[in-house]
Order: sequence, then C-alpha cells, then structure tokens
Amino acid sequence: MNEYQIAKKSIDVSVGESVRIIRELQELSQNQLAELTGIPQSTISAIEHDKINLGIERAKVLAKALKCHPAVLVFPGWDAEIAA
Repeated sequence: MNEYQIAKKSIDVSVGESVRIIRELQELSQNQLAELTGIPQSTISAIEHDKINLGIERAKVLAKALKCHPAVLVFPGWDAEIAA
C-alpha cells in the first residue's frame, strides 16, 4: 500500500503577487484590468508590486473583475489551522 504525504506549501505569495497571478491566469493586461475596474493602471501596478495597500474596496472591485472572492486577493497565504 502506498502512503501519501500531504503537500507542503513551498512559497509565500504576497497580496500584490496574488493579484498579478490571478490577472495573468485570466489573460488580462494591467490596462485591460484598469478598463474593467476603473482603477488606474498605475495603481494596479503599484498594488502588484506591493507599493500600496490593496484595501477592502479595491479588493472587492478587483475580485469582481477577476471573478474570484475578495479573500483570495486579501489573504493569499491564509492557513486556517495556523490561525486557530
């Protein structure tokens, strides 16, 4: 009988990186995301480079455009077992 090990997290992802990764998975440029959200491209770039905070309201707007839950963007490394 084979025994399997639970996969371990290999990297931590920042809030900005999570926005970039999800945007790229949707095959959107920063300019396209800016058009969808009304958030300036320069602001999206600053978020993706962790130069400014995402913030709850921007997270909601970006999540809607990226078709994901805002928590995916705001808490990319959330581990419920550790937080408990």
